[in-house]
Amino acid sequence: MFVTQLQSFFWVARLGSITLAARHLGLSQPTVTTQIRALEAHYGVELFQRQGGRLNLSGEGLQLLPQVEQLLLQTVELESALRHAGDGSQGGLLRIGATAPYYVLDIVQRFTLQFPRVQLSICSGNSQQMVQALSAYQVDLATSSTPESDPRLLRLELGQDPLALVVHRSHRLAGHTQVEVAELAAETLILREPGSVTRRLTEQLLADAGVAPTRVLEIASREGIREAVIRAMGVSAFARHEATAHPELVVLPFAGPVPHLPEYLYCLQSRSQAPLIAAFLAASQVKTYQKT
Repeated sequence: MFVTQLQSFFWVARLGSITLAARHLGLSQPTVTTQIRALEAHYGVELFQRQGGRLNLSGEGLQLLPQVEQLLLQTVELESALRHAGDGSQGGLLRIGATAPYYVLDIVQRFTLQFPRVQLSICSGNSQQMVQALSAYQVDLATSSTPESDPRLLRLELGQDPLALVVHRSHRLAGHTQVEVAELAAETLILREPGSVTRRLTEQLLADAGVAPTRVLEIASREGIREAVIRAMGVSAFARHEATAHPELVVLPFAGPVPHLPEYLYCLQSRSQAPLIAAFLAASQVKTYQKT
């Protein structure tokens, strides 16, 4: 109970809202409120100052916050160490954060054949979100297109892919064998959200060619962009291996040199020898990925 009370205190302090903290923790707002009040009552301390319906950290709460954060991280590390203590033969859980399924699912397939009793969960997001989830111990391994230099992280390269243009089969460019970047000036270009490496490289490609598309539509997922292109709402640049086959879509290489999108697999250095994590890292190196 003490740890759950501290979790409620930490996330309300971090997010500045009982509503957001409750959503993050998967609890009701009254439960979070009750836990914080119980903590304050038991120790006779005021952690938040309540003014006009707003919560502000008190001096005592501000002083305690870094210590609570360290304690919660240690709790997560301990839970993770216990969960990965076995060799996988008796089960376990491995949590993976993926920017896209295309590389990681091959590894998952090999891993599950070797460790059929281990449960796997896969969450998705952009590169920035996945590395943050890894650092916060929300996932055990993560893929990202960003070459992180944090010494706490172990990085393996899974492959690299050139950007390619995806258009509807009825589009004026669909019959071309390749496309000039300048052609995008007349198009509605569908981009990922800020923080996406695919978006950054697409914008780099356009800037290098001095091209500004007629209109930009932002959609925060590959699946959403793919569906928009299927509906002929615009065109989009994908890493070549992410442009999966569909009868309504045509994938076109760009003429000339284009940025390549790398894909890396990360884990925390301090956890790289945990049996399940080490086994997944080994499965990722069975095959070298290089798409052209």
